[in-house]
Amino acid sequence: MSKTFSYDVVVIGGGAAGLFCAALAARRGRRVVVLERTTKVGKKILMSGGGRCNFTNMYTEPAHFLSANPHFCKSALSRYTPWDFIGLVSDYGIPYHEKKLGQLFCDSSAKDILDMLLAECEKEGVDVHTGCDIRQLEGEGGFRVDTQRGVYACAALVVATGGLSIPTMGGTAYGYEVARQFGLEVLPTRAGLVPFVFTDTMKDLCHALSGVSLDTVSSNDLASFRENILFTHRGLSGPAILQISSYWQVGETISVNLLPAATEENWLLNHKASDPKCLLRTVLAARLPKKLVAELEKLWWPSENRKPLAEFSNQRLLQLQQQIVNWQLKPAATEGYRTAEVTLGGVSTDELSSKTMESKKQSGLYFIGEVVDVTGHLGGFNFQWAWASAYAAAMDV
Repeated sequence: MSKTFSYDVVVIGGGAAGLFCAALAARRGRRVVVLERTTKVGKKILMSGGGRCNFTNMYTEPAHFLSANPHFCKSALSRYTPWDFIGLVSDYGIPYHEKKLGQLFCDSSAKDILDMLLAECEKEGVDVHTGCDIRQLEGEGGFRVDTQRGVYACAALVVATGGLSIPTMGGTAYGYEVARQFGLEVLPTRAGLVPFVFTDTMKDLCHALSGVSLDTVSSNDLASFRENILFTHRGLSGPAILQISSYWQVGETISVNLLPAATEENWLLNHKASDPKCLLRTVLAARLPKKLVAELEKLWWPSENRKPLAEFSNQRLLQLQQQIVNWQLKPAATEGYRTAEVTLGGVSTDELSSKTMESKKQSGLYFIGEVVDVTGHLGGFNFQWAWASAYAAAMDV
């Protein structure tokens, strides 16, 4: 016969949002347990930010988030700000630094953030149970969560299961299944903040340039980001590509400006006038990685590679300049959930209270973090959503 545990709050998921919500709820006097399916909590925290955890962004605003309802995130973000979390980090004496654009990283290790969350849970008396695969969930007159460790009975259930991204870190669809079980709408999901792959000639070009990185503006009709791109053996990655991937749909092209710092309107023509004997590759190699210039030469002007600028028509130089600042690329796909940093879509915000994260259809049922249809840009915004949505739920459970 299964053992029954009784709590005020059961939190499903031992990631950033789940652990933080549990500690905050327990601080308010609730008896709380965190149930984690895998053998260790906080796996995605530990691998985030290259192992240093980009734990927030000082410039967090609603405009940095994607959602079917762009207003939904405003309430939670306004009530638990980056400065609130920075205060907690400072209380623990965790050294951190701003990398760029408001992105805050641990100086030493992401483990500092996980240890802080676990210390908060321990201080407030939160139980953390790992290896808890859920076999059945019932929700009449409270909730009963049946696991191989026993049955957990509670008045409030917080779903902090994350999304489908990086399944090797424990990502599953379970949170969406819970939402559907209680009649909540789940919006279509797809991989976000994820590299592109190619199947045409770009695949060979990317393979040849694997490891090359440069500053660009990458854009489509919906968004534009000035950041580095990185050529990989499979396609394109780097911050600019990860950012634009969240706004990209299959079949669409993206535009890449390889020279975002170029301010002269007709700089190739000016070079032709000032140094007519110079080769085009020489001009470009002063501004772009030489390996990239060599590959672009094969792609765009292979039969003209020995011609000095003087032998190019003005029209031809303007055409090549336009290709450089508006390179049209058509990805075949993304790398998918295997390497995606986030999952777009999820539990519809129409189903939840923006103030408390509680389901409008099932009293006592809450959804927080990545499982909800709120997805941040790259740069610490998704962690800030985890903290803010966790706080909103914890203040209500």
